[in-house]
Amino acid sequence: SSVFSVGPNNAENQSGINYVFYCFHSVEGYSKFGSYHGNGLADGTFIYTGFRPAWLMIKSDALAGTNWNIFDNKRSTFNLTNDAIFGSQSNTEYVNNSSTVVDMLANGFKARSTYGDLNQAAHKIIYFAFAEAPFKFANAR
Repeated sequence: SSVFSVGPNNAENQSGINYVFYCFHSVEGYSKFGSYHGNGLADGTFIYTGFRPAWLMIKSDALAGTNWNIFDNKRSTFNLTNDAIFGSQSNTEYVNNSSTVVDMLANGFKARSTYGDLNQAAHKIIYFAFAEAPFKFANAR
């Protein structure tokens, strides 16, 4: 339903270089991809996904050296979720790291720290989220 294209600059289209692009789209009740602006407060921005995330990846797109922060409901089995994997590093997971804290809610998530990767004030943060119960009407009774 949409077109993917690259511009003329070397960051994404340099001659002789191989590139890999992953393109995603949200599926209601299953996955949500998007962005939000951090507020820099320990009570971060609420992001509505329409489901409780089981797996979440977050990264600031404006700060150099930020990590791909990955959270899941198997590593941290209750809220607040603070066991992260940094997908952009080769070291092991960060367990009980007080700076990487996310609240996985029934209908979205919320950063619960001032950590720049998750909640830098006025910076754009991108996210990928997959549902714990991936059905459009999983909560219907």
